[in-house]
Amino acid sequence: MSDAIKHECGIAMIRLRKPAQYYIDKYGTAAFASNRLYVLMQKQINRGQDGAGVANVKIDTKPGTRYISRYRSIEPSAVNYIFDKINRKYKKAKKIGGHDALSDGTWLKENIAFTGEVWLGHLRYGTHGENSIETCHPFLKQNNWRSRNLVMAGNFNMTNVEELFDKLVQLGQHPKEKTDTVTVMEKIGHFLDEENQRIFDKYKHQFSNEQITQVIEDELDMARILRRSCRDFDGGYAMAGIVGNGSAFVVRDPSGIRPAYYYADDEVIVVASEKPAIKSAFDINFNSIKEIQPGHALVINKDGSFAESEIMPAREKKSCSFERIYFSRGTDPNIYQERKNLGRALIPQILKAIDFDLKNTVFSYIPNTAETAFLGMIEGLEDYLAAKRREVFVDGKPHMGDLDELLNFRPRVEKLVSKDVKLRTFITNDDDRDSIVANVYDTTYEVIKSGIDTLVVIDDSIVRGTTLEKSILTTLDKLNPKRIIIVSSAPQIRFPDCYGIDMSKMKEFIAFRAALALIKERKIENTLDQVYDSCVASPYSTENFVKGVYNSFTDDEISEKISEIVTNEDIKAEVKVIYQTVDNLHKCCPEHLGDWYFTGDYPTTGGMRVVNKSFVNFMEGKTVRAY
Repeated sequence: MSDAIKHECGIAMIRLRKPAQYYIDKYGTAAFASNRLYVLMQKQINRGQDGAGVANVKIDTKPGTRYISRYRSIEPSAVNYIFDKINRKYKKAKKIGGHDALSDGTWLKENIAFTGEVWLGHLRYGTHGENSIETCHPFLKQNNWRSRNLVMAGNFNMTNVEELFDKLVQLGQHPKEKTDTVTVMEKIGHFLDEENQRIFDKYKHQFSNEQITQVIEDELDMARILRRSCRDFDGGYAMAGIVGNGSAFVVRDPSGIRPAYYYADDEVIVVASEKPAIKSAFDINFNSIKEIQPGHALVINKDGSFAESEIMPAREKKSCSFERIYFSRGTDPNIYQERKNLGRALIPQILKAIDFDLKNTVFSYIPNTAETAFLGMIEGLEDYLAAKRREVFVDGKPHMGDLDELLNFRPRVEKLVSKDVKLRTFITNDDDRDSIVANVYDTTYEVIKSGIDTLVVIDDSIVRGTTLEKSILTTLDKLNPKRIIIVSSAPQIRFPDCYGIDMSKMKEFIAFRAALALIKERKIENTLDQVYDSCVASPYSTENFVKGVYNSFTDDEISEKISEIVTNEDIKAEVKVIYQTVDNLHKCCPEHLGDWYFTGDYPTTGGMRVVNKSFVNFMEGKTVRAY
């Protein structure tokens, strides 16, 4: 994606179902779980480059023994940094326990940190606020009762943080921060405490306090805790947690907005945000990996048994389509095919834009994640040519050109755009920054017929249009083409996201800027006032009033205005921007219909409130987030 945007985080969990000695004997290493978690996290670094964290819990340790370990880091290579520190623990074991220490699972668990049965990893993208070690997951809520400790990490954003905060205050708590991470953990922690107390009261006349502790750990009902905790949540979430007794869970929002997958056999239970990570770490078939259902939690009990339990009634599934277009790794076979389909679906629009002149058109892509959509686009062109040949040679339809040329013609494909990863746009002076941005991309010279060829370049999505305007078009225009057509495999981004992606300010969207320009041109500024008045009058409405900004214009009119906005006065070539249609998006990704950033159809009531508040902020000149 040329306009880089940050997005949701990544989670990884491993629960060992056998004693530590089993893995040492079978796999020849005491670091079986650590090594697998490292792969799970490395394969999801695309989901979080601002920080990482790992927590480990040991089950049934003796009193006085440390049983929760945690490392977090915001180092440039946070995952490597953390696992280097964990690996030092194994080196320490050999030093203090002798040569055979690494072969003794019982001794390791009793003496060395990060040798427990339950592992939780997190990769963080800081969508808002500071990036400090304190903002890195996993978070830890501590207590002297083992079954009241809670370790949590997640991929989530809540739209109703204020409401959740107020509920905690009403419960008698004094939260230290008003953030979704803290409020979510404290709310789950509150009902974890209540569940502990419920079981204690049930058995206090039958057992001693010491005995009841074990009873509580064995009877803890995580599904019940989550049902009570999650009923007020509004947002997109895949949240993972470990209780100090070794129980664990991963709970998913009722609309399935954020992804979560798991695999289980008699040795391990594994959870991750993406399938390919599990595939790589455990070398299993993709069809063995299951999706945690919307509104459900995968609950892992202290004894290693597990089940998927309904926590909230599932709504219509609206899993994030940006996962398929851009965020998730394209090595997932379904995502790979969907991205190819997105490229293929654009062929009718492309052919129309180039006046069907394939002979004088060169096709390329903006690296690197648009490559798969590009392959689909080229396959679509080849299918079109095959159909034309069939019409002539099989159906006998007339053809004006040379038949040999028709028979042998192939689309002209070149790698025109290369990204120079060594350049950084950290310069603070705006004028100097723009000059650096203009050189982030390089191009391949001497492959374009000057003044004759049309360039068709595909991108994943065009969010802000900044890089397109200041770098890509300028770079391509140096080749002196007749036309430059930029093709987006995603539809126009018109509305903010509030479920994880860093797209919260409306004024940054090129589609919104285009609508504002059209409103001004047509002298219908009262449209903005009408939308604003509706938003202010009904702040808790479940209607998206901001759709009114776009209602007067067709998709093509918005695209044409975007083409004008991104074309600066120095560009000599004719520029056209083409977007995917929402209908085609749904056809290409039929199981992932979350499209609120394109359509404004938010899956939760909180989402509707956020978009209206975001527009109010824009009209009032406020640059704060709307949730």
